Amino acid sequence: MITRVLVANRGEIARRVFATCRRLGIGTVAVYTDPDADAPHVAEADARVRLRDRNGYLNAGQLVAAAQAAGADVVHPGYGFLSENADFAAAVQDAGLTWIGPPVAAVQAMGSKIEAKKMMAAAGVPVLDELDPAAVTADQLPVLVKASAGGGGRGMRVVHDLDALADEVAAAQREAQSAFGDPTVFCERYLTAGHHIEVQVMADAHGTVWAVGERECSIQRRHQKIIEEAPSPLVERVEGMRDRLFAAARLAAEAIGYTGAGTVEFMADGNGDFYFLEMNTRLQVEHPVTEATTGLDLVELQVLVADGHRLDPEPPATRGHAIEARLYAEDPARNWQPQGGTVHRFEVPGAAASFTTQERTGVRVDSGVADGSVVSIFYDPMLAKVISYAPTRAQAAGILADALARTRLHGVHTNRELLVNVLRHPAFLDGATDTAFFDTHGLAALAAPTGDARGAELSAVAAALADAAENRRAATVFGAAPSGWRNLASGYQAKRYRDDAGDEREVRYRFTRTGVQFPDHEDVTVTSATAQRVVLATGSVEFAFDVARYGDDVFVDSPLGPAHLAALPRFGDPEAAVAHGSLIAPMPGAVVRVGAAVGDTVTAGQPLVWLEAMKMEHTLTAPGDGVLAELTVTAGQQVDVGAVLARVESPEGGQP
Repeated sequence: MITRVLVANRGEIARRVFATCRRLGIGTVAVYTDPDADAPHVAEADARVRLRDRNGYLNAGQLVAAAQAAGADVVHPGYGFLSENADFAAAVQDAGLTWIGPPVAAVQAMGSKIEAKKMMAAAGVPVLDELDPAAVTADQLPVLVKASAGGGGRGMRVVHDLDALADEVAAAQREAQSAFGDPTVFCERYLTAGHHIEVQVMADAHGTVWAVGERECSIQRRHQKIIEEAPSPLVERVEGMRDRLFAAARLAAEAIGYTGAGTVEFMADGNGDFYFLEMNTRLQVEHPVTEATTGLDLVELQVLVADGHRLDPEPPATRGHAIEARLYAEDPARNWQPQGGTVHRFEVPGAAASFTTQERTGVRVDSGVADGSVVSIFYDPMLAKVISYAPTRAQAAGILADALARTRLHGVHTNRELLVNVLRHPAFLDGATDTAFFDTHGLAALAAPTGDARGAELSAVAAALADAAENRRAATVFGAAPSGWRNLASGYQAKRYRDDAGDEREVRYRFTRTGVQFPDHEDVTVTSATAQRVVLATGSVEFAFDVARYGDDVFVDSPLGPAHLAALPRFGDPEAAVAHGSLIAPMPGAVVRVGAAVGDTVTAGQPLVWLEAMKMEHTLTAPGDGVLAELTVTAGQQVDVGAVLARVESPEGGQP
């Protein structure tokens, strides 16, 4: 009888497992590192154990010791970190604890993608041929460099140019070592417009193997999924493909004596031919879409199977359609740069469920953050998963896009607007969802703000009026008087803001006996204005704008789209200026290496500094042609966001 579970993970997945444990009456134990000390998963556990350093999630000894100290009898590995590490699974069992996962031999068999592909080929599962990075030829390009020991997009690179292969292999090895503790990588043929299809399997120790359903996960960035759905539009279109997929997935699970939850991943072409990629011997990030379309609680099944229970002979039939979107703290328009900082507010209005299966049409939210959470630079930048369920795919896409558009998300920059644009794109709605989606339809257009120019203008007007209302509320003298009011007409007051595109917006206004005048927006009238909500009318139509301020950051939410504005001071600070041609750290991180020396001639776009943050490597390039006049960092140095790393001067001695 399982009584207390330690989750050897963090964030959203720890909260997800805890939610099922509470429903089953099982106690919970959290582990945490110092950056996660105030994280929601720590607060929600019955007991918690601090790990000695920020890499503690990768330390099997610390995790086993934590379970023993807290009186846990079971360890759930979650996903990522050591979830697919056979040595960790063995250490858990050697300590007399129950492992919620497949047998050690199965984890071992699939732990190396290189060996796994050989085993699947021998079992009759179609595979893409493995290529030796040192022997790749131009005829075999493009190729995908992959980490052998892990997934999640880490240690992956697409290479189109043979001359770049060695550098990309080295970069993939560094990422793989950082994320999984194993630098082994390999290459395989890259399908430029393939479909990433996976099958959820569940097996018990009594010989029953379920193919629960398939998912399509083709909308990806950096080879990491950001939108997943069940069932797959491709599989729905191709007659007989589902039966072939399920048969291959069951064959893969049976070949290694699998038990518990796992995912068999395939790459397919548009005709329905597919090839084995890997088997993830754990729960997947995207498991909620399978739960939504089957009514199953996959974590509960993991617990029951680990406790010796039998599965029914057949899994439940699937119903309806579910889509999941991953909210990341990152900036898609700036090469997916991850963002660190405080999440001041996170709320999805109308969400019907959290960490549990929806029974009716609606939205579920599985989040690793709450209001006030700090996004650490040391771990994955995923904030939450928002999942919709509906009878049809079109309805599920519409519900999810609307929920994301109305989400109150204040603080770090996210990929929210990209997700909304993808979900509303005609090609996505038609089911044309291959892995080249961003290349085909243009990342710049997909990452553009969801609101129009008029909405952005009115958001700035609302911010100015809310700021004026707050000033009057806080005033100690004549607080009831309108801001800037005069008995006779006088000049306009003005407030200036900078939006996320870097454009300045000035709002001029004047309070009069008959209302507020806007010389630059003569068709706008004010219905009401408080420090938190402003209602503006254009013609006969009114719109409500909710305004929140955090220092100089202003967030405005309205039906016309969200807006983030930075309030600008009346007078600038000369000491805050940065010299032209400077290379600025977009995030905190560690310098991996530098690509030039002071005095070298460089060209625009040339890599100068490689920065590691959130387990990914980011390349920072020269802002223009010229000479590297200043280099302030060295390999191994930790830098803060906004730090000047280098400065380039133009050949003529000016600033590029």
